Amino acid sequence: MKKKKVSDSVTVNRKARYDYILGDELTVGMVLSGVEVRSIRDHHVQLKGSFVTIKNSELWLNNLTLGAETARNIKLLATRKQIEALAREKVAGSTIVPVKLLGGARHIKLVIAVGKGKKKYDKRETIKKRDIERGRYN
Repeated sequence: MKKKKVSDSVTVNRKARYDYILGDELTVGMVLSGVEVRSIRDHHVQLKGSFVTIKNSELWLNNLTLGAETARNIKLLATRKQIEALAREKVAGSTIVPVKLLGGARHIKLVIAVGKGKKKYDKRETIKKRDIERGRYN
């Protein structure tokens, strides 16, 4: 029997790189049920509009859309030191943003990053740099 190859990256939050200046990334685990795991492995998941909060020294992923389900809140697994470091960054005015969902191997992981919101002129600058790299302004 031939094993089905599962891609490493299930979904990427492209809007995060556009809306935020991202800093250090951290890979964390997720507490999921079997139905949720199946939805993620079948690529029925959307990170757009989701964000990470810290409640009672725990990380929570809010507004994750799984398949036909509405937005859900999912607990994230990280060490106490990692959570405290993220809390210090958050106090400094940054946001914790989910960047990528990994599900290639046995475990499903989420890559989160600390981000600072971009202003409208920063977003236009990002578009301009991307267009220059593509060769549109030659």
